[in-house]
Amino acid sequence: MQQNISKNPVDFSILIPAYNEETNIVATIKETVKILEAFNPSYEIIVIDDGSRDKTCEKVLSFISTGNNKVKIHSYFPNKGKGYALKFGTDVANGNHILFLDADLDLHPSQLIEMYKIMRENNADVVIGSKMHKDSMINYPFFRKILSSSYYLIIKILFRLKIKDTQTGIKLFKQDVLKNCISRVLVKRYAFDLELLLIINRKGYRILEAPVHVKENREFRRIGIKDAFRVFFDTLGVFGRYYFKKQYS
Repeated sequence: MQQNISKNPVDFSILIPAYNEETNIVATIKETVKILEAFNPSYEIIVIDDGSRDKTCEKVLSFISTGNNKVKIHSYFPNKGKGYALKFGTDVANGNHILFLDADLDLHPSQLIEMYKIMRENNADVVIGSKMHKDSMINYPFFRKILSSSYYLIIKILFRLKIKDTQTGIKLFKQDVLKNCISRVLVKRYAFDLELLLIINRKGYRILEAPVHVKENREFRRIGIKDAFRVFFDTLGVFGRYYFKKQYS
């Protein structure tokens, strides 16, 4: 199911990719609406239903039916991956600033306010949430901390990218920067964020990291050993395109 989105520009587009998020999605939308209405009511929230097999779409449509016309949903099938969903959402977004936001409230949307402040005060093109920032507050299992630290070391060795955390699910972009770069991203799933940030960095845009507060809300996590290996192989693919095929030059 796809709803039409007006082409009237707004200050912020909030993109929420969702796959089987029926237990989280309405709470995430409500919190995001509450924050944006107080901070800047010129916004749109776009949920990209990435081939969900549960009632994610129905839950969002039910919320929209209560009268909030700033919330939109796009649905497609089958599941194509978070990277594909964010590319899809970027294509239909009208905001002068575009925020990527995970659907599970591990990262509260209120963190947009500080990220926007950092962007404005430092004339940054992109501000990304970073679990590795010295001021971040992280509350999730030791296994995930090990994965994050290990991936950071891999990125540092392979790409010499001056970013400590590419994977945290909250990122703020100036619209023109994102739309100028995202079309070149090939990864649809696990290393999407890395590839996007490499392209943005290669084009000379300024990327800054912001502290985040991460609170795990899921009873069961989706990231396991198989996913870690998929991230690794996706990353090797990006490495080949970056150094050998020179696709990001």
